[in-house]
Parts: sequence; C-alpha cells; structure tokens
Amino acid sequence: MASGVRRSGRELAIKMIYSFEGVPEVERLLASFWGHFRFRDDVLGDPLEDETPDVAPPTREFAEELVRGVCRHLQTIDGLIGEYATNWSLDRMARVDLAILRMATYELLHHLDVPVSVVINEAVEIGKRYGTKETPAFVNGILDRISRSCRAPAAT
Repeated sequence: MASGVRRSGRELAIKMIYSFEGVPEVERLLASFWGHFRFRDDVLGDPLEDETPDVAPPTREFAEELVRGVCRHLQTIDGLIGEYATNWSLDRMARVDLAILRMATYELLHHLDVPVSVVINEAVEIGKRYGTKETPAFVNGILDRISRSCRAPAAT
C-alpha cells in the first residue's frame, strides 16, 4: 500500500478517533463521518457543504480498519497509554494527542508489518500538523516506551 494512502488514511482515522466519547458504536461513527464530512481537493482540505469528492477506496479502507481496530482494542490501548504516559491521565491529555496515541498504539500492537520507526514517525508528523508545539515530543516519548514494551527491537 502506498505511503500516501496510509498517511491520508491515518489522518482521516485521527479525525474519527478524535470524536470518540467513551466506547463508540463504530459503524454509526463511520457512517456519520462519511455522511457529514466532505473535503475540498485532497480529502484533508476545507470542509464542503455541496459536493462529495471521492476518497480512494484503499484510503477509506485503511482509515476504517484503523478506527475499527482502535474501537475493538480501546481498553487495552488506553491501558498502555495510561501506563506509559507518566504523570498524565487520559482525561488530562489534549484530545488530538490522545487520538494520535490511540491510533499509533493500535498500529504498534496489530500492524507488525509496519516498522516501529514508521509508526512513530507518522504519529509525530501528524502531531505536527494537528497538535500543539508540544505534541510531537509528547507523542514520540510515549510511543517509544510503548513500542519497547510490545515489540522486540529490530536485529541489526
């Protein structure tokens, strides 16, 4: 799968995960998102009210797989984030930071074909785009600790 498809899929997934309140009913969340959020030019541009550009099927499928996976494993994911986010409870975290951490933690746990460095780098880059100036370092630190606990280091 092309990296552009994955990046776009991750950014769309972040937008959906951001909207979580409690444990979401995933199919309703997906239907609501695709039914109400339309974007200009590239799927991540300004919202539109009048037309619906198509999201490439691979991008949509990847975004939905991430969202479904986060929903399915939310308790485990939140437990790991809480364990490694020293002095931060989940309810004190910025929602965008939490959304990024949830998505990336899911990838670390369940997308073993994606290298740890790629998962963390993608999360940091998305954090630069959507978070605060502190988001990249915050996300990087927590994901680094999570990755060390759930993935063996690559052989050199």
